[in-house]
Amino acid sequence: MIIDMSSRPPLPQFQKKASHLDNYRRVYASSERLSSRAVGDEAFAAYMRDYDALDARAVVVKGSDVETTFNFKIENEHVADLCRRFPARFLGFAGVDPHKGKAAVAELERAVRELGMRGLDLQCFEHKLNINDPLLYPLYEKCIELDIPVNVHCGMNFSTRTRMTYGKPEYLDAVLVDLPDLRVCASPPGWPWVNELIAVAWRHPNVWIGLVAVRPKYLADPNSGYGPLLQYGRSILQDRIIFGSSFPMMPVERSVAEIRALPLGAEVEHKWLYANAAAFLRLA
Repeated sequence: MIIDMSSRPPLPQFQKKASHLDNYRRVYASSERLSSRAVGDEAFAAYMRDYDALDARAVVVKGSDVETTFNFKIENEHVADLCRRFPARFLGFAGVDPHKGKAAVAELERAVRELGMRGLDLQCFEHKLNINDPLLYPLYEKCIELDIPVNVHCGMNFSTRTRMTYGKPEYLDAVLVDLPDLRVCASPPGWPWVNELIAVAWRHPNVWIGLVAVRPKYLADPNSGYGPLLQYGRSILQDRIIFGSSFPMMPVERSVAEIRALPLGAEVEHKWLYANAAAFLRLA
């Protein structure tokens, strides 16, 4: 059984072109070729069968609103509609634009209370904001009020139209010092500041680390920079590592197989692929 913390279904409403992410297509070209790039009903049916074969308990799909910075949006309504159609498979995280101020906070509340969204997703590099920017604090505070988690992009990004440093883990530490009740998944897992993110998660019990958009096999490579995640993720942080494929950037089946090939042991493997995400999402 697995939970995938990040996936984009092959449907038109989730596959809009985002020109500010063009460099991602270059970086992830080889892995994306292994995922079907077809879009539409047949591709979606195959996508669902793949998750059935992996015994997926839940798949997180995220909205996006970066209209202020990049004029791009994936509507929360589209995410909510998919979750209503397939409630046994999908969970929705809302996307809001913090530059919209009170309207963003209101949209988050509407997305949770009216649309049934289960969390907030913040790709801070797309908003051109550090994780601890004051514009984000009203959203973090609303997450605490609504008792929902937030997924925060942590680590460098590959968009050459924004800075790579917005996702430094030290900014997340500042947020958790101010708001210790905030429940956070930091994903992807912090590279090239992996040790810094491990320190943040070690300090703060409400921080999980998402293995999103990275090949799990690199955790076993001592020269990759991801090695400490394996060391700490099977020991003191074994309850705080969460799997996410970021499909179609990474093929889901290969990503799961690479986690199962790591020297984790059955108990820790189950935590990484399922139990930790279930705890983070508070699934029954």
